[in-house]
Amino acid sequence: MFRYLRYLFLLVLAAGLLTLALANREMVTLDALPPDLGAFLGFEWSLSLPLYAVILASIFAGLLIGFVWEWFREHKHRANASNRAREIARLERELASLRRGQPGDKDEVLTLLDRPADARAIKAG
Repeated sequence: MFRYLRYLFLLVLAAGLLTLALANREMVTLDALPPDLGAFLGFEWSLSLPLYAVILASIFAGLLIGFVWEWFREHKHRANASNRAREIARLERELASLRRGQPGDKDEVLTLLDRPADARAIKAG
């Protein structure tokens, strides 16, 4: 069901983009600098493209900038999660080494924490 909705959405999106492209086929000139500033600096770079290409490239550039911005913004959360995962792994290794070093007779509380199935047997008995 959701697969068909996704295909329908993509079809409508493609039709909309095709309509946008067909309606905006005129050529536009993009200048890197305003004409007076370009003449003053001796750098007059311009590019002629169809308007739909400018629109689609602008949308793509905006999405790319947004994704990169969000990736940088969430860096502290990813770093924090990575640090916590390392700490958990270290603590699990330490706990495993402590469990291996325990003598055969265990306290009932430790038995409850280690093996819930064994704990029920102790509690029932």
